[in-house]
Amino acid sequence: MIITLKKEAKPEQIKKLVHRFENMNLKVTVIYGENYNVFGLVGDTSKVDEKNIMANPIVANVQRVDEPYKLVNRKFHPEDTIVDVNGIKIGGKKLTMIAGPCSVEGKDQILRIAKEVKKCGADMLRGGAYKPRTSPYAFQGLGTQGILDLCQARKETGLPIVSELMATEHLQEFVENVDIIQIGARNMQNFDLLKAVGKTKKPILLKRGLANTINEWIMAAEYIMSEGNPNVIFCERGIRTFETMTRNTLDLAVIPIIKSKTHLPIIIDPSHAAGNWKLIESLSLASIAAGADGLIIEVHDNPECAWSDGDQSLKPEKYASLIQKGKKIAQVIGREL
Repeated sequence: MIITLKKEAKPEQIKKLVHRFENMNLKVTVIYGENYNVFGLVGDTSKVDEKNIMANPIVANVQRVDEPYKLVNRKFHPEDTIVDVNGIKIGGKKLTMIAGPCSVEGKDQILRIAKEVKKCGADMLRGGAYKPRTSPYAFQGLGTQGILDLCQARKETGLPIVSELMATEHLQEFVENVDIIQIGARNMQNFDLLKAVGKTKKPILLKRGLANTINEWIMAAEYIMSEGNPNVIFCERGIRTFETMTRNTLDLAVIPIIKSKTHLPIIIDPSHAAGNWKLIESLSLASIAAGADGLIIEVHDNPECAWSDGDQSLKPEKYASLIQKGKKIAQVIGREL
């Protein structure tokens, strides 16, 4: 249930109303906005009489929410959430560009690529240190050394770093060193992991699962936020369908759907959706036009010899060209890149 209060509501009146709901064993979340304040009631709201609540002079509107998610719901939080990462705002007017290799292959490699993507116009650096791979015999990442190499790249370029967390045992390492913690597609419904990152205040990049519905994805974000972390960013990376011409099928419709149902930002990963570097530019430009808040793209200076996902990695010069074209699309829809 969502209760909108009048602008002139006084703090003591709000406190009294909150106490009333808490006595009904309801969880109350208050969002303070510039023009109005909103209550979100979670629990058995069947015992709440809307007419009685509306009789309160400070209440402007009462609305029942059918969806099972409350904290993520735009009805409860009408204003867009902007996630601040070291001064870079994800969800604002300017699109956020994240780029880097699929895997950290060593300090020299990640430093070299970090400098290249920054020169192209990237805002953040991505790189996998712990790699979830389909085959147990494939390269699994450098682990802690990979994280340290990313930190060195951040130190030399100033780019915040994004990397994927695989297990709760590495959480503290990520909290101390990584600027955005990525929850990968295979862990989207790893609820223990979601609860763990929810107890931090770190920005979380939540990728959609390989075969998950939008509602399941939104509920995964609700898990994180229910533990107290409001800094969640959705990431669409394609879903598994019957189509075999691409690695996954990029769901562009999810951009306006997420923006209508939630207040959280959404970025697109065209690399994992396409699985083919030749398709990335088209999918990226389409994503910008559809209203995405940013792109996370795999870039490698020698993809033919990459330790993982070289076939879906852009070379720096191709990435620079994409950004220049993306700026023109962004301008048309009133955004900046």
